[in-house]
Amino acid sequence: MARFGRVITAMVTPFDDKGALDLDAAATLADWLVNNGSDGLVLCGTTGESPVLSDSEEVALTRVVRSAVKVPLLLGTGSNDTAYAVEATRRSAELGVDGVLLVTPYYNRPPQAGLDAHFRTVAAATDLPVVLYDIPVRTGRKIDTDVMLRLLSEVPNIVGVKDAAGDPAESARLVSAAPSGTELYSGDDALTLPLLSVGAVGSISVASHWAGRQIGEMLDAFDQGDTRRAARINAGLIPSYDFESSLLAPNPIPTKAMLRVLGLPVGQCRLPLGPAPAGLEDQARDVLAALN
Repeated sequence: MARFGRVITAMVTPFDDKGALDLDAAATLADWLVNNGSDGLVLCGTTGESPVLSDSEEVALTRVVRSAVKVPLLLGTGSNDTAYAVEATRRSAELGVDGVLLVTPYYNRPPQAGLDAHFRTVAAATDLPVVLYDIPVRTGRKIDTDVMLRLLSEVPNIVGVKDAAGDPAESARLVSAAPSGTELYSGDDALTLPLLSVGAVGSISVASHWAGRQIGEMLDAFDQGDTRRAARINAGLIPSYDFESSLLAPNPIPTKAMLRVLGLPVGQCRLPLGPAPAGLEDQARDVLAALN
């Protein structure tokens, strides 16, 4: 069993009708996710709209969710400012989380030597397990496999990677050369099944907000050697993968629309993402109907 669970939901952050953080809704959502297929949760990640949360909101959200559920929690503490990431990571130790998720520094596009030094510096600020988050489509910089291998070998509390790099062949190279105990998590729902085939232990998922049980069934089928069943389940999930992000409605706008359809009060996204375009909730209903 993966240390943070196999189906980990990158949880949205609920806001009320005025755009304020809704802590009661966050507790309700966390409990609902755990009862509908999530083994663990990520808080304050990209799907959680971390760029528009204040430090005090992140602390309050984490404390409320920690009180609401007993599953493993990963807290997004990454930044493109190393000093800020160090402080956020230090603070996380007081919040009862089980690990931290460190995204590649974004926009400033550091060299590989800078990435290496950044991750070492932030990991040194905590005794908690650290998961690196490689998502070049958002950050503008891929973490070289050789850099990740050095970090995994030389920094004891860097224990895994959330892989959203979109290159299963390179993921296979990483898994094959990584130290024993390293955990690779799919960070792209559409590539979870391919990444399982090269050694991923689970998924840090967006679609698990509404399809957590189905994703868990797919992982079970793969683990049991029933790859045809896993492929059939995955085929049924493709509309969910397509729905979760688009140019018109990037993640997490569709997820919040889906949760509203399910009766969970999560509100709209804050600017610059903003409210859902017209018709998105109807699309969510179609996705649900196809899933069931």
